[in-house]
Amino acid sequence: MLDLLFETSWEVCNKVGGIYAVLSTKAKTLHKLYGDKVIFIGPDLCGNDENPFFDEVKTELDNWKHSAALPSGMTVKTGRWKVPGNPLAVLVGYNALYVYKNELFAEMWRRYGVDSLHAYGDYDESCVFSYGAALVIESIVNHKNSSRVVAHFDEWTTGMGLLYVKSRMPQVATVFTTHATSIGRSICGNGKPLYDYMAGYNGDQMAQELNMESKHSLEKCAAHEADVFTTVSDVTARECEQLLERRPVVTPNAFEQNYVPKGAKYTATRQMARKRLLAVAGALSGEKLPSDTLLVATSGRCEMRNKGIDLYLDTMNVLRHMPKLELNRSIVAYVLVPGWTQEARHDLRDALQRDKAVGLFNPIITHTIHNEDSDAIYGKMNYLGFRNEAGGMVKVIYVPSYLNGDDGIMNMTYYDLLTGFDLSIFPSYYEPWGYTPLESVAMGVPAITTNLAGFGQWVEKEIGTDPMKTGVKVIHRTDSGYDEALNQIVKSVTTVAHMSIKEHEKLRRSAKATSKRATWDHFMESYTNAYHTALQAAATRK
Repeated sequence: MLDLLFETSWEVCNKVGGIYAVLSTKAKTLHKLYGDKVIFIGPDLCGNDENPFFDEVKTELDNWKHSAALPSGMTVKTGRWKVPGNPLAVLVGYNALYVYKNELFAEMWRRYGVDSLHAYGDYDESCVFSYGAALVIESIVNHKNSSRVVAHFDEWTTGMGLLYVKSRMPQVATVFTTHATSIGRSICGNGKPLYDYMAGYNGDQMAQELNMESKHSLEKCAAHEADVFTTVSDVTARECEQLLERRPVVTPNAFEQNYVPKGAKYTATRQMARKRLLAVAGALSGEKLPSDTLLVATSGRCEMRNKGIDLYLDTMNVLRHMPKLELNRSIVAYVLVPGWTQEARHDLRDALQRDKAVGLFNPIITHTIHNEDSDAIYGKMNYLGFRNEAGGMVKVIYVPSYLNGDDGIMNMTYYDLLTGFDLSIFPSYYEPWGYTPLESVAMGVPAITTNLAGFGQWVEKEIGTDPMKTGVKVIHRTDSGYDEALNQIVKSVTTVAHMSIKEHEKLRRSAKATSKRATWDHFMESYTNAYHTALQAAATRK
């Protein structure tokens, strides 16, 4: 049994990407197991403004906060994370800690050989935040005089916090999770083949070549110094072993079913989402679309190659040139990927208010963006010539906004909007786990993913390869098989387009059944085992 469990991440109470989804859905199960012994630590990025994901309320941490001896100027907010389970959370105001940066970096070089010399971008901010998080952990542990403590750090961005805890509090057990190696992501992002040449890569050498020395050095040190090193899938475990030179324990990601609307509420949410998706497409194109239009989506971080957005758009380009009889029905394909959004389009908003399919100039995008000339998704859509003309069988629409329910066009949260789709496509090249397809099937939306995604591998290994039984089609991608993967996806989309209502409902039921086998109730044991192992390692140092 443990006394305290800390989990530190840049994405605690900070909705950025997949790690937020991992931690926010894991919180309920963790809180069920350990109650208020669980404390999440994240950055305070809102200052005096309200954080929509955080309740600054009275908790048992108030006594600690009022007596904490923290560096001058460093601030902390205590309260609860506004997610199921409502776990305790501490937000760290770290700006005053930059004065200690050089001293901190020098100490980490002397103790662990962390190379901060080549740092740039978000390195300094991440390290200063994680240092602040470590100070919070140290202060709370001393205040409570706790002995069986686990400090769990997520991603390279928190690595320096882990190293500080290791050096100052050897009695605290440490766990480090790499959700995606910084150098592996960089290899893929730079167009280099990762998988066929994996055995030939040296992480340190590639870090020098790709100007990633500091992030890679920190991540590698944290991986080696942690009592337990984990990652989210077998595919990433192989990558970690090769590039970070330590084999991690696999702790898969899961999803919490309480995010899924139930019964009549689900039906109403799906109907509302479909109505909105069809209305937006109609207003942009000037065509009233039939109710049986196949609504397709992709989403995630804007990484064209890694997330397979390029493959998704190329697939739609092939489909729109196919004869109408081969498609069977209209397709509207959405790209739900946040960009550098300026504002909701006024003409589209007006058209939606008037409930008219008017046909607008530039009918491929829902919001104005600051960087039209450099936005990768918008640029590729224009390069491929998408115009969403009335009468065309395939329309592609880019929604470059976070879907928090107040974007000005969709005005629905991502999860609610997701229920309205008939199919999702995530043809990732680099995807350590694959939260987006898991979220999709949980919402009853069949998904296409790849064997290069941890979730895709898990489905094939644990459930099977028949999409009608899993609700998931796993496309096999390789470093050189782009066209083959494209053809597989085209075939899969046309197969779904030709399905009867009864067949599609069966596919949707299979998707939901698969998601129920990937809940935290099923996967949490791998985490609790990791905590136990870490505590045993820490006990030997006392």
